[in-house]
Amino acid sequence: MESKEFISSKGRIFRAMMGLEIHLQIKTQRKLFSPGPSSIFGAEPNSCVSFVDAGFPGMLPTLNEGCVKKAIMMGLGLGGMINPVSVMERKHYFYRDLPDGYQRSQNRYPLVENGKYVLKSGKEIRIQRLHIEQDAGKSIYDEKTGTCLVDLNRAGVGLMEIVSEPDFETPDEVVEYVKSIRNLARYLDTSDGDMEKGQLRVDANISVSLPGDPAGRRVELKNMNSVRFLNQALVYEIQRQIECIEADEMVHQETRSFDPVKGTTARLRLKENSDDYRYFPDPDMPDLRLSEEYILAIAQTMPELPSQKKDRFIRDLALSEYDASILSDCYEVSVFFDQCVGSLKKPEPQSYKWVANWIVGSLFALLPDKEAIGSCPITPGNLAQLIHCLQEGSLSSPLAKEVFQLMWDTGKDPLHIMQERGLVQVLDLDTIQGWIDEVLQDSPQQLQQYLGGKEKLLTYFVGQTMKKAQGKANPSIIQELLLKTFEEKKKSV
Repeated sequence: MESKEFISSKGRIFRAMMGLEIHLQIKTQRKLFSPGPSSIFGAEPNSCVSFVDAGFPGMLPTLNEGCVKKAIMMGLGLGGMINPVSVMERKHYFYRDLPDGYQRSQNRYPLVENGKYVLKSGKEIRIQRLHIEQDAGKSIYDEKTGTCLVDLNRAGVGLMEIVSEPDFETPDEVVEYVKSIRNLARYLDTSDGDMEKGQLRVDANISVSLPGDPAGRRVELKNMNSVRFLNQALVYEIQRQIECIEADEMVHQETRSFDPVKGTTARLRLKENSDDYRYFPDPDMPDLRLSEEYILAIAQTMPELPSQKKDRFIRDLALSEYDASILSDCYEVSVFFDQCVGSLKKPEPQSYKWVANWIVGSLFALLPDKEAIGSCPITPGNLAQLIHCLQEGSLSSPLAKEVFQLMWDTGKDPLHIMQERGLVQVLDLDTIQGWIDEVLQDSPQQLQQYLGGKEKLLTYFVGQTMKKAQGKANPSIIQELLLKTFEEKKKSV
């Protein structure tokens, strides 16, 4: 467990306090207030822009109900209170990629308030609010010409902003929380949360202080789009602030960016006072009023949450808490596991455990990232078929590992590979007995020691027979025949 205390070069102990603002792109076909498409990744610049997105005079917004429903689902998943009345407001700031000169967002009356997330340690992170807002466009700087180009494809895309209280004390807690929020969004199908595509971005506020002292000045890290870089930035920024304090230098209240190449943060702008965005209710948008029946209807259509899936794995499939936690911690893994279980020919607790073991052990060892499990060469149906071959005895455990690797390398099903490579397990007892007789003939000294009472050598004979059979025999059958053979030899002495 990561320590919550940070020690300076002078040996003094500091503590950190962090709060997060997570921006999640809402998974809908169109944008928040316009008919423009929201799937903009990889599109030609300014090819997904409507007149509303571009801020043309006289264009009026129309609220996308699908965005509202998905934000409500996310709020319910976080245990938040859905406000019956919320208000869209104009957040004013002037920048080239914000055509209207303001952003439609929510301030005083958000859609969701008072949620929470419980870390694995049991610590509760308070979630202040979740509100919906439109995204801005993107400015692209050309260093060669010194010009700035604007791409408005992202302008108007629906976002959920999830604001936590400053309850985080370590970078590890932050990383766990961000991954869990992304996982929840994928379970609920409210957002894909793909950080590489800009669908999840994090703003982090950090301050450090000596234990018992008031919180230090808050520094904001802006637009973090990688969990790994977020962790590196937090570690660096905590240490930077500690060094400033130890050197009697002022920690400025400011916004900073992270350079992943240098591994350092740098000032973007000072923020001595709170930004004055001059919020006021958007005159083009009526208050958003939600009935209890409407919210209840959405709650009743909610998919299974990660915690519910974990409980089901333990209750219905007799998995250990450890296995259930790992298999439910990643949405893509949980889907793969469920599909594999659904394809089993003999669904029973032992086969469920085998599925868990093959996924957590063998499959995870080959995957570069657990989230890529859905596109890996081994399908859930083929893994279920491999387990069935083990259950019926047509494949031994050593051969199963070989077949599994070939499944990964070729994408073929296990039956095809077994027939193609001649890897079907030998079940003929006379053939197995012949291998045993050869092993005993080659190991006269060990045989005499066993017959003399050194019964631990049984594992040696099983291993030698498996080697003779090239893994194509069942160890249990080998052991049974060995014991029978030894008993007969004892009687003949």
